[in-house]
Amino acid sequence: MNKNRLEAFSDAVIAIVITIMVLELKVPHGSAIAELKPLIPVIISYVLSFVYIGIYWNNHHHMLQATTNVNGRILWANSYLLFWLSLVPFVTAWMGENHFDNWPVACYGFVLLMNAVAYTILLKTLVSHHGKDSTLAKAVGTDTKGKMSMLIYFLGIAVAFLNEWVSVALYVLVAIIWIIPDKRIETKLVDKH
Repeated sequence: MNKNRLEAFSDAVIAIVITIMVLELKVPHGSAIAELKPLIPVIISYVLSFVYIGIYWNNHHHMLQATTNVNGRILWANSYLLFWLSLVPFVTAWMGENHFDNWPVACYGFVLLMNAVAYTILLKTLVSHHGKDSTLAKAVGTDTKGKMSMLIYFLGIAVAFLNEWVSVALYVLVAIIWIIPDKRIETKLVDKH
């Protein structure tokens, strides 16, 4: 079946996730710049999550550009990814409102980990459907970057109970690793055409 509906639905859900996150930013009651100080953790958590949602949207787009069609298994794998992405606003708000306390930071990392697992499941389902010689399979290869990211998330979750800021730094590290859309896919698509 055609992949267009899957792309459109995914784009809509991701747009809603971003909208929900921005609605969690509460306007201060006063007009003094000092009124923003208590909101700094909320703003930091929002920016980090916005970057993550952007990363998933970009890489999801690139991944689907390397595919031709989808089946029911792919639809469910994509829905699983969207489920975990939809939890990002909750853990973002919890972490920001509680000034990066250990449990919210650990739960934030868990949701990031589950997003990575869900993305990997979708990727493997797409590769399985399109074959080992497909553009996507050749582009992704062994997915070292994805595996390394999951390992860093595990470490971040564990470290959250020792030092929350080290944990957040690890989450930022993974975002930096993924901030540029996966060039492997772009390169293979250019080579193909």
